[in-house]
Amino acid sequence: MPDNLKHIRNIGIMAHIDAGKTTTTERILYYTGINYKMGEVHDGAATMDYMIQEQERGITITSAATTVFWDFNDEQFKINIIDTPGHVDFTVEVERSLRVLDGAIAIFCAVGGVEPQSETVWRQADNYNIPRISFVNKMDRTGADFFTVVSQIKEKLGANPIPLQIPIGAEDHFLGVVDLITNRAYIWDDTSKGMTFSEVEIPEDIRETVYEYRTNLIEGVAEESDELLEKFIADPTSITRNEMIAAIRRATLEMRITPVLCGSAFKNKGVQSLLDAVTAFLPSPEDVPPVKGINPYTDKDEYRKPSVSDNFAALAFKIASDSFVGKIAFFRVYSGSLKSGSHVLNTGTGKKERIARIMQMHANKQNPLEMIEAGDIGALVGFKEIRTGDTLCDINHPIILENIKFPEPVINLAVEPKTQDDFYKLSEGLNKLADEDPTFRVRIDDETGQTIISGMGELHLDILVDRLRREFGVASNQGKPQVAYKEAIKDVVKQHEVYKKQTGGRGKFAEIIFEMGPADDSVIGLQFVNEVKGGNLPKEYIQAVQKGFEVAMQNGPLAGFAMYNLKVVLKDGSFHAVDSDQLSFEIAAKIGFRSACAIAKLTLLEPIMKLEVSTPDDYIGDVSSDLNKRRGHLEAVSSKIVTQVLRAKVPLAEMFGYVTSLRSITSGRATYSLEFSHFAELPNDLLEKVLYKIKGYVVKL
Repeated sequence: MPDNLKHIRNIGIMAHIDAGKTTTTERILYYTGINYKMGEVHDGAATMDYMIQEQERGITITSAATTVFWDFNDEQFKINIIDTPGHVDFTVEVERSLRVLDGAIAIFCAVGGVEPQSETVWRQADNYNIPRISFVNKMDRTGADFFTVVSQIKEKLGANPIPLQIPIGAEDHFLGVVDLITNRAYIWDDTSKGMTFSEVEIPEDIRETVYEYRTNLIEGVAEESDELLEKFIADPTSITRNEMIAAIRRATLEMRITPVLCGSAFKNKGVQSLLDAVTAFLPSPEDVPPVKGINPYTDKDEYRKPSVSDNFAALAFKIASDSFVGKIAFFRVYSGSLKSGSHVLNTGTGKKERIARIMQMHANKQNPLEMIEAGDIGALVGFKEIRTGDTLCDINHPIILENIKFPEPVINLAVEPKTQDDFYKLSEGLNKLADEDPTFRVRIDDETGQTIISGMGELHLDILVDRLRREFGVASNQGKPQVAYKEAIKDVVKQHEVYKKQTGGRGKFAEIIFEMGPADDSVIGLQFVNEVKGGNLPKEYIQAVQKGFEVAMQNGPLAGFAMYNLKVVLKDGSFHAVDSDQLSFEIAAKIGFRSACAIAKLTLLEPIMKLEVSTPDDYIGDVSSDLNKRRGHLEAVSSKIVTQVLRAKVPLAEMFGYVTSLRSITSGRATYSLEFSHFAELPNDLLEKVLYKIKGYVVKL
């Protein structure tokens, strides 16, 4: 067990679907001695894909955590790894994992290169300032091109990729790599499942390429310090291996470069050098700045250093259910330490929690721990109420860490149990699934009484309905998938709302004056501005008004969809010394919201998707024509080996059944990927049709 923070790495493995994340993780488990046998995704035997749906479909659905140990430079390192899904429907798993990680491995297919979801996860890592290394996988596949992928990383992702290895051969002739730091060539032994490798002479046909890239690498290293620059000028070969590693590490941590390695995880080549790179170049908890939070009592910023001696602070980033131990909360400890059986404060709920057990996770297996310390990732069992994004901290030193932001669902589905006896089980199952997945929402339609579930895509909801059947024993009927529109206000309206109620005893009174209109650009949800002066309203009443608007926004007046965003400026108000309370002001805000919406101009926003289609040249005209019919906006067309790649923005409403249409147009030879881009206003000619379809009668706008 490493004795200090510098020997810990908290990393995630992220990529586009089918780039080889889970296969790479399985090889890491094998070479570090955690598994005695390699699990294969195509056999449904991958350790990290432990869900039945993952094994059946050969895809990762939920992020799985594990811990391995690796020796590098005569030191042992502890590596906490989170394997994340590649499918866009499960992007929440990537988002919440990156929130608590220090570094990441970005895996790219040597044939596919930088694909749409590659760009999404790269941007997510940028948002959290996470240093990363890149691994060009599948070098054994037909069409593999290491240098093309490196150039795509630079052009499409805006990164500064620095190759640390040059592949020896490609496709069927991929044998090994040349390490540019040591200037040595290595070939893996197939008979030992890649466990051993041997040093060989650098092949004649790539010596010139190796010399060029190694010279560039040494020049870059020399620029890192005056001392190295002097060494370089005197004798470039005098810069040692450790000096090069230190310089590359510094540049990686400052996110000025992205080291690039290559290999073939499936053919057991390059994984050991990838582990060496993780320990050499990715940050330890000590390399990460102190985490920032807010004291809930003073509203002032506070910081927690990555140290055992600082006050305890941790973030719960995932909730999961286990049939044996119940609810499990995955959490990252930023400071201090936590012993099993101790009490903590959950500042998300404001309640104390007793932590019955602490565990280290290995996929769906748990290893008990007596204590967990700063910089580590673990799991909790035996708590009352912990939600995704809640902060757990020392009872005497409260802090609220920055929460995790999740994308809004874009697709709805009506579900009902096949038998009335299962109604309660359906409700219970859906609520448990919603606790686990922040992008999965459940609501009851006020007008129809139907149970409506919302998610990130058809596959997302399909998996959840399947889990309902398998895990909760609830067979259900489903309606057709529907677009999850959002409502929006188009103009600014002023409203004076007085809520007054007398019942004989203590009454209810609240008066508020506010302006309501569109929120500022980039704001999602409620933008609440308090302009009440002179203490006309106490702080707790202002908070109640804000809460009232937040609740009211969840059910828009136009068609029952949630409001996408809203700006409320509270101008003034008054209260009664006896009759006023927080509930009165919350109700006044809800009534005021409805009254203001009645005189405002409202519209619907529809989800716009980012579409990428790879098609043979022969069908590009037909595919483009079909996209035009679907209100698609073609943005770019580029060539990739023997195919053309179309990028477009298309409304989600036009994409149902697209897979069947695309197969028909291209004789099954085209593939596509779809991910959410943004919400945009629904055109006026379609607005009335959509509202009529939802309401069943003409809505006057």
